Amino acid sequence: MRVLMILPALTEATSPLFRPIKYSLFPPLGLATLAGYLPEDDEVRIVDEHVERFDPALAELPDLVVIQAYITSARRSYELADWYRARGVFVAMGGLHVTSLPDEAAAHADSVFCGPGEDTWPVFLADLRRGAAAKRYTSKQRTLAGLPPIRRDLIKRHRYLVPNSIVVSRGCPHHCDFCYKDAFFEGGKSFYTQAVDDALAEIDRLPGRHLYFLDDHLFGNARFATELFEGMRGAGRVWQAAGTVDSILRPGLLERAVDAGLRSLFVGFETINAGNLAEQRKRQNVGRDYGQVVRRLRDAGVMVNASFVFGMDSDGPDVFDRTVDWAVRQGIETATFHIMTPYPGTGLFRRIEAEGRIVHRDWELYDTRHVVYEPRGMTAQQLSDGYWRAYRDFYRWSNLWRGASAKPRFGDRLRHLAYAGGWKKFERVWDVLIRSGQVLHALPLLEAALASFGTRSPGGTMRGSRVEGAGHDRRGAGDRDHGRGRRAELAARR
Repeated sequence: MRVLMILPALTEATSPLFRPIKYSLFPPLGLATLAGYLPEDDEVRIVDEHVERFDPALAELPDLVVIQAYITSARRSYELADWYRARGVFVAMGGLHVTSLPDEAAAHADSVFCGPGEDTWPVFLADLRRGAAAKRYTSKQRTLAGLPPIRRDLIKRHRYLVPNSIVVSRGCPHHCDFCYKDAFFEGGKSFYTQAVDDALAEIDRLPGRHLYFLDDHLFGNARFATELFEGMRGAGRVWQAAGTVDSILRPGLLERAVDAGLRSLFVGFETINAGNLAEQRKRQNVGRDYGQVVRRLRDAGVMVNASFVFGMDSDGPDVFDRTVDWAVRQGIETATFHIMTPYPGTGLFRRIEAEGRIVHRDWELYDTRHVVYEPRGMTAQQLSDGYWRAYRDFYRWSNLWRGASAKPRFGDRLRHLAYAGGWKKFERVWDVLIRSGQVLHALPLLEAALASFGTRSPGGTMRGSRVEGAGHDRRGAGDRDHGRGRRAELAARR
């Protein structure tokens, strides 16, 4: 059987706002995982439109097309699906958007998949081969036991800065109102892990030093994480991941991760307004001191990649400047900003829809860069303008230097400037590397920068330990939370 697996490009990846490096970080692990279930004699190809141009008319027709759809790639996904179906090719479609709106997707596919595919995909393959594939497959049994090795041989490593991405768990133990993945795991376990030995075996298969764990919450099961970090200790790896505020504050776990090679952590602080926490069911962060979180990471030698969401009901027009000022004073190396986006299938969407505040359902604009609902504390224009201003202000050279100056050591300051500036200020260099297929050659620079972290300071010397007056009760979650839309789409690609 000839099988073609496609990850259609997100709309924002083809817009004038396109940042090539942002969409050339990680290969499509979800598709490569499903490919592992196919027999060796099947001809399998994976196409990632973020890193290569693809015209279906120029390729041989396959027997089966598998399309992974996200909300802002839905139009392109349906376009490809319709093209192949018109030519008699069987089309299977899954992913976050398909799970959220299966009836919409079913109009463009022969079979749709709701939820993770580890239990339903093998059933589908058996049904397809006997000519009895169902219209819809819904995941019920959640386990990663017996997961076949990921077909990394199908991944064009040279096209990605971080080819050694890995996922050793599924989902998240928390249930935030805006989380895109809650609907994805509905009807079964919403958080589960591989066996530690299986995860370590997958890590051993990856060449080089650098790893990027794309798990929504790598620290979500403390016992699993502890055993995983112990198994990785001494292997000489340097790696990046995501963890929640409460897991960072948990005694001992962060230190074990650092001993195993953790050098950079994605932390979704999301909002500096405590009133937003209860509204978004962010209970795991109520009463947490974000300044303490930053100090613990800094003292452990871990770089901070922070996420913030604007437009929650407690936000006013001043939230943008206050957020940027706090992040800069804390010496946070990189920051990602989002406009709150009510994804279909989330509690946030249901609430805002019931209030009549959804402006439209043009999924291509549900990219956390456009305002698609009526804000409460400001106008839509103020929200849009403030979002773009936050990006500009945080990454101004003057603020990069101010953030670097929060570090006590000169070497730390230089590293801060090099990492933050390299990520945001050298778009033309990244563009040349990506277009020439040479982006992987930048990986040693990333490894060197990460390896230079990990030096623990004797105590917390960070300025501005608390934010927002009372300084506790903040929003925080390194589960890539808001987006999961964005993180799922741009990173985990699951």
